[in-house]
Amino acid sequence: MEGEAAGASPDFHFYPMDLYDSEDRLHLFPEEPTRTGREVHAEMAGEPGGAAPGKAQRDLEEDVDELVHSSALGGAGEWGAELADGSASHMEVLDHRLHGVQRDWRLGAEAEAGDRVFAGWGAAGSSRDLREAYRYAHGRASEEYECYVIPEEDEDEAALVFCVTCRAPVRAVEVSDEHRQHEVTPLSKALESAKDEIHKNMFKLEKQIIQMENFANHLEEVFITVEENFGRQEQNFESHYNEILETLAQKYEEKIQALGEKKRAKLEALYGQLVSCGENLDTCKELMETIEEMCHEEKVDFIKDAVAMADRLGRFLNTETDVEISTQPDFEDQTLDFSDVEELMGSINTIPAPSAPVINPQAPNSATGSSVRVCWSLYSDDTVESYQLSYRPVQDSSPGKDQAEFTMTVKETYCSVTNLVPNTQYEFWVTAQNRAGTSPASERAVYMTAPSPPIIKSKEIRSCEEAALICWESGNLNPVDSYTVELTQAETPEASGVTESVVGIPSCECLVQLQPRQTYTIYVRALNVGGPSARSEPVTVHTTGSCFPLNQHTCPPWLTISEDGFTVMRSERKTPAKEPLPGNTQFTRCVAVMGNLIPIRGRHYWEVEVDERADYMVGVAFEDVPKQEDLGANCLSWCMRHRFASSRHKYEFLHNETTPDIRITVSPRKIGVLLDYENSKLSFFNVDISQHLYTFSCQLHGFVHPCFSLEKPGCLKIRNGIAMPKHVSFY
Repeated sequence: MEGEAAGASPDFHFYPMDLYDSEDRLHLFPEEPTRTGREVHAEMAGEPGGAAPGKAQRDLEEDVDELVHSSALGGAGEWGAELADGSASHMEVLDHRLHGVQRDWRLGAEAEAGDRVFAGWGAAGSSRDLREAYRYAHGRASEEYECYVIPEEDEDEAALVFCVTCRAPVRAVEVSDEHRQHEVTPLSKALESAKDEIHKNMFKLEKQIIQMENFANHLEEVFITVEENFGRQEQNFESHYNEILETLAQKYEEKIQALGEKKRAKLEALYGQLVSCGENLDTCKELMETIEEMCHEEKVDFIKDAVAMADRLGRFLNTETDVEISTQPDFEDQTLDFSDVEELMGSINTIPAPSAPVINPQAPNSATGSSVRVCWSLYSDDTVESYQLSYRPVQDSSPGKDQAEFTMTVKETYCSVTNLVPNTQYEFWVTAQNRAGTSPASERAVYMTAPSPPIIKSKEIRSCEEAALICWESGNLNPVDSYTVELTQAETPEASGVTESVVGIPSCECLVQLQPRQTYTIYVRALNVGGPSARSEPVTVHTTGSCFPLNQHTCPPWLTISEDGFTVMRSERKTPAKEPLPGNTQFTRCVAVMGNLIPIRGRHYWEVEVDERADYMVGVAFEDVPKQEDLGANCLSWCMRHRFASSRHKYEFLHNETTPDIRITVSPRKIGVLLDYENSKLSFFNVDISQHLYTFSCQLHGFVHPCFSLEKPGCLKIRNGIAMPKHVSFY
């Protein structure tokens, strides 16, 4: 340790040595061509192709001394001794020591100095090219030291892992050191996670950009509205101030004119008194001068003049002289009446009439069948005391038909309008009011009430074990946007009664997939822009067997269908003829009625209770079967036919006017019919004795429907919605 301290350079700086030749690594050695281990041996041993032994010895000693001083590896010590006494080979010593240096540079301050640093170098020891030893120790060489391998970039990337704790990529070899207690993950996984996080943040940024753009548009609208409002207020203030200035100027002129008239009157009065006083004063002065002159005259003249003067003085003194000021100099209290000016000033401080409100478009699900919720805004600082909401139904195309208008007064910026007609459009507009007046009306917005609930045609529901076809009436005069079917499975240990929905149905029927042998409660809603309607009345569907109604449109006048829809009767007397329905849907040759089977491929089973003495036909046919022909008389129908005559029963299985030669010994009272789309078969059974009667091999290129015919008075009772018997399932 002393040798290490003595040999260490105070200016030495630690640089981590990158095993993969980082560009930033400190180059301790000059770049020279790399040599193999055998070439180094040859050079040190003086073999051919190598340098002279003495020169190699000296070069190695100089390189060792340089490395000792630059790398703080210590002075003379253990390694030099080993090389000097020949106790170890050159490669073994260098390999051991340089691997120790390599570990020391990797671990840094965490390694123990005594275990990792060379004790010293022997100056007189055997030589070896230290540069080649360093390159060997920091590269990858084979056991024979034949070649020097530099790792490729892809190996570098493959050796990297991601430290989750430090949030930085590290080399796999470093995991066991400073990252031993940290959470690490493969770099590819960390890269995918980082990409996912970036994509999520980009999605959030896009969302925020949209929000900020909407907010900026809203701010722009508010900015324009505020600017317009303040512009109107400025015009209002200017108008009021101009009016006030005109009023003040008028009052000024009136007051100035009144003051001038009073001034002129007073000055004229005072001036008249002043002139009269001056005249009296002049007369007095003249009399005094005359009397003084008389005093200097002779007695005779004095007496003559004195008599005349006495008369004159008597007249003058007897004249009354006005010595009272006719007008006082004090000013009168000129109180100005500014009440009208104050009223004008007060009107300036009065809030202006509000601007037009902005009515909002209809929000989703804001309506019911009889009400809508209307909202509006006031994008300004106007003071509003109340709002007047007006509405009326949207006019139809009927000319000259005026729709009544309705008005409501509300305090808030929303209102729920009730007592409306379902699935109807109304136009709304609103005005704002305060004590200064009423605002202009807003733009008109069209709102729509929700539809009325649909009406399910319960008697026309068709079902099988896998599905059900639900039909309904809209219940609304105007079209709706779509329908939603809601179905709830009856609560059982397997089902919890969760409601499922089929949405976006454009027409008044829907084929829904169901689970076999279950019971469902089904509702239908209608939807438009105002929202969904209330639920329809519920119907119950059982997915046991196949259930179908009889098609009333195919029933001829001679047949009657019972109210429950499952019994077909033909009476003795002939029923009055009915008008033929459009489309030629009724059978005209045979008295038959067709059932509406659900259009689902699979296996369908139903039963027919028959009268042993009745003449009937039971089978299936395509919907476009010729109605003017008998069942089984063409390639579009298959049937089992029974005729009773002279106490004898005759059974035929007809298709395209052909029948096999089959005799039935036990007349069936209940016939089972199995329609198998999967195997293209139609089978008939005697249910009471579980007997198979006959099976057709059919070419079912489309969907067929059950058919029932009575050639003579009698009745047929159809039983559907029943489970398939075991003996039938084998066919």
